[in-house]
Amino acid sequence: MAYNQIKHVLPQFRFRGRFAQAAEVRSGNVNSTFVLTYQEGEKAHLYTLQKLNTYVFKNPRGVMTNIAAITDHLRAGIGADQADAHRQALEVIRTHDNDVMLQDGEGNIWRAYAYIADALALDMVENLSQMEEVGHAFGRFQRLLADFPADRLFVTIPDFHHSTKRFYAFVRAVDKDMAGRVQGLEEDIEFFFERRRMLGEIVKLLDQGVLPLRVTHNDTKSNNVLLDEKTGRALCVIDLDTVMPGSALYDYGDAVRFGASDALEDEPDTSKVSLNLDKARAFTRGFVQETAGFLTDAELSRLPLGIKVITAELAMRFFTDYLDGDLYFKVDYPEHNLVRARAQMALLRDIERKEEALYRMVREDVARFG
Repeated sequence: MAYNQIKHVLPQFRFRGRFAQAAEVRSGNVNSTFVLTYQEGEKAHLYTLQKLNTYVFKNPRGVMTNIAAITDHLRAGIGADQADAHRQALEVIRTHDNDVMLQDGEGNIWRAYAYIADALALDMVENLSQMEEVGHAFGRFQRLLADFPADRLFVTIPDFHHSTKRFYAFVRAVDKDMAGRVQGLEEDIEFFFERRRMLGEIVKLLDQGVLPLRVTHNDTKSNNVLLDEKTGRALCVIDLDTVMPGSALYDYGDAVRFGASDALEDEPDTSKVSLNLDKARAFTRGFVQETAGFLTDAELSRLPLGIKVITAELAMRFFTDYLDGDLYFKVDYPEHNLVRARAQMALLRDIERKEEALYRMVREDVARFG
């Protein structure tokens, strides 16, 4: 029973009303999640309670400090008087000691949020309107955090998008050949060497100060946006565990890479892998409408570079893990990481073929909304 797993935790948080019921949510694959109902007279208050996976998140204090700072800033920027303000940003529920997390007697880490009702998160968008709303959500996330000092954030995963260091790790994997898999992969290896300069471009521009350091989400998939069930409009961005300092190009690029692909990340038939320009255009329209007023010209003019870099980086990470013997990504069969890598490589080739169209759609939206 869910209650027996969490009953020792519940009195520690500032939940309003009397406990009524708890239900475990089994859809997530990282943290243990429960939806709680508390009753205050005739009014029901809903909350989300999570036990953090401390194997994945080695420093939960840093993660939760980030999330509390970000959500407080978002809620202040939205304004309490705006309609549905309480549904447009996550609200961290503090403990009675005013802490953003709780460590129980067994060392488990718990956190709680106000639950956002009548909302849905899509694993895959069903139409272009939804894709545009996802673009609005991540663009608004950037806009509301534009004045937040990104360098104050704890770095949850060091060098997560440092593609130059990722390339060096790939080279080491080729040299060591720990799993004995390098033979016969010469063309795949050359694919990454040919794109070495492009892979390091965003890192270089950040180091040079051409691109500003911003708060980035780093997991800009459609299922990390809540849409209103009735109106279909974007409400808020969720899953803030990987919020870190970075470039807006990373978030834009990963969203288009994932959301506008016509195939799954592990599609074995690479002839089926392509970038859907209509989906890319819909996301871009929503994202640029929200960001054209504050992203710099250097950022806006380079947004498609983010798609290329993130796609190449992920392909290289899959390929590196394959060479290392599948130490990082969970696999379902021995060649799974190689299949994933080649699917992303095929996607990148199609992105390169459509690169001018991508830059053109960004220019058109910047002219329209800037």
